[in-house]
Amino acid sequence: MELYEAINKRRTIRDFEDKPIYEDIIKRILSAGLKAPTNNHLREWEFIIVNDKKQRKRILNLEDMTSYEECEKMMDGFGMTDLDQRKMYHIAMPKQFSMLYNSGCLILPFFKLREPLMHPTSLSSLNEFASIWCCIENILIAAASEGIFGVTRIPMKEELEHIKNTINHPDNYTMPCYIALGYPKSDAKIPVQKVIKVEDRIHINHW
Repeated sequence: MELYEAINKRRTIRDFEDKPIYEDIIKRILSAGLKAPTNNHLREWEFIIVNDKKQRKRILNLEDMTSYEECEKMMDGFGMTDLDQRKMYHIAMPKQFSMLYNSGCLILPFFKLREPLMHPTSLSSLNEFASIWCCIENILIAAASEGIFGVTRIPMKEELEHIKNTINHPDNYTMPCYIALGYPKSDAKIPVQKVIKVEDRIHINHW
């Protein structure tokens, strides 16, 4: 698939076929991630692949939000007024566990910390965090080029603590998100993507 086609076709999918992703494809996708720019040239990134369903259930310390009213209340609390955004949350929230558990491949990416992520001393202290997200975007685009789509979820504090206790990763590494990849179901619910004209976001020489 041509690059711009892969970028245009990349979408967030939360409903997956019960179909594994072959190891050689996963390696190819992760190799694309490792081509991303990095702040210190060392690409201090590690990936845990969790394809055993018993292990997934043990690692995933979260639940789906199935209540429509609870989801509405949460969005009201966030001050969300955009209708397309609210529809996306109604698709997403009931699948926070199932989208990760049922995916063809669950990846836990990690990056090496220079200082505590939530207490940066300067903007440049977030370089490692920014770099891993360049890697993750490469992974998502490479997956799309293979006809594979996915979803990321940023973990809450208690999820990170549970993952640390479960897989015992080094203290100086942290996980920015879960990456769930898979082949989409034919009836997968896909949120309406906001169309933004690039001309409306470009500023020449001044704001």
